[in-house]
Amino acid sequence: MTMARRSLAAYATFAALLAAAGLPIYIHAPKFYVDTYGVSLGALGLALFGLRLLDVVQDPALGWLAERLRHRRGQAVALGCGGMALGMLGLFAVAPMLPPLVWFALMLALVFTSFSFLTICFYAQGVAKAATLPGQGHLILARWRETGALLGVCIASITPVVLGIWMNAPFAGFALGFAALALVAALVMRGEWGSSGIAGPSGFGVVLGDAPARMLLLIALVNAAPVAITSTLFLFYVELALQATGWEGPLLLLFFLSAACAAPLWGKLAERFGSYRTLTVAMWLGIMTFGGTLFLGAGDLWQFGLICVASGAVLSADMTILPAIFAGRLAIIAPAAAQGFALWSFVSKFTLALAAVVLLPLLQGAGLQSGIGQSSDSAINLLIIFYAGIPCGLKVIAIVLLEFVKQLEAS
Repeated sequence: MTMARRSLAAYATFAALLAAAGLPIYIHAPKFYVDTYGVSLGALGLALFGLRLLDVVQDPALGWLAERLRHRRGQAVALGCGGMALGMLGLFAVAPMLPPLVWFALMLALVFTSFSFLTICFYAQGVAKAATLPGQGHLILARWRETGALLGVCIASITPVVLGIWMNAPFAGFALGFAALALVAALVMRGEWGSSGIAGPSGFGVVLGDAPARMLLLIALVNAAPVAITSTLFLFYVELALQATGWEGPLLLLFFLSAACAAPLWGKLAERFGSYRTLTVAMWLGIMTFGGTLFLGAGDLWQFGLICVASGAVLSADMTILPAIFAGRLAIIAPAAAQGFALWSFVSKFTLALAAVVLLPLLQGAGLQSGIGQSSDSAINLLIIFYAGIPCGLKVIAIVLLEFVKQLEAS
């Protein structure tokens, strides 16, 4: 493997670590604490929302800190990896030392704070890295980075299910495996933090003062919401709407593996046909494929499997192309990039909290119950609408906004 490919592979590995601490936690943690400790859905939703409100203050502050630590970023990243690993072990491998809801909030706060800092450093460093690559460097790096991220999501999403076949505490095994991955990722990326990044304008005011960058942040907010909704409700949808308990792992594997396989293709298409055109086509395909979920019901397992494959493949376009567009804009207006990606990180994660605090209490109020409880028909119908209908509507809004950004950059 050439030096350049080894370097890109290191970015893919680190992206896998971050991805394993992102969406899979929203998939597994709420249901784990409901089933294991009897915490209510409403209480978990409020806790998740409160943690994301912390990010309102923390993400900008972490962006400022990442900018100040540019010349010591390697040491700071090592500490962040350790904090994220400890938080994951506390969340899943250690019995709560406080009331379960309080322990849940404290451990997730440690995971999320470390995750936020590492994500900001990682994507900011990517702007400098892309400048050293031939051709369309942002898209080349995005292909490697987002493919690694999708593989990380894929593995982390199914690991507890697979471990459950062989061990009585699969989530503890997952946490131990995550800690090992954190060590490996920190080691393979240690040489990449030597470059302090590109000198130039920086600061939140620079980013927010640029109209295309503001619009891209709005798109990130709207476009992340469908993923937030489906991630929060996936396990409940499979269990209650499809009545396919036990198939969660294989379905997640289909979805994320399809996305990982398609990510390099979308990057290539964007290089050839343009980022905006390729992303717009992918978004429309996403609406057409995932929209079929509205018409499924109990027993429609294989139909949902096909939708998982198709919608996973088109989702990878969002994950690959949209961050590359934003990184390209930052390279022009704020090359240091840390504070720009602090804003990007905040808007992307805020949607997950909003989905939890709005949807879970509404579903609980409508009579939705997981596990041995009996859910009403109206609650299951509402679950289907939330899971499939709202994301498709939000995608249409994102497409309209994307066209506005294209026109702004062209003017």
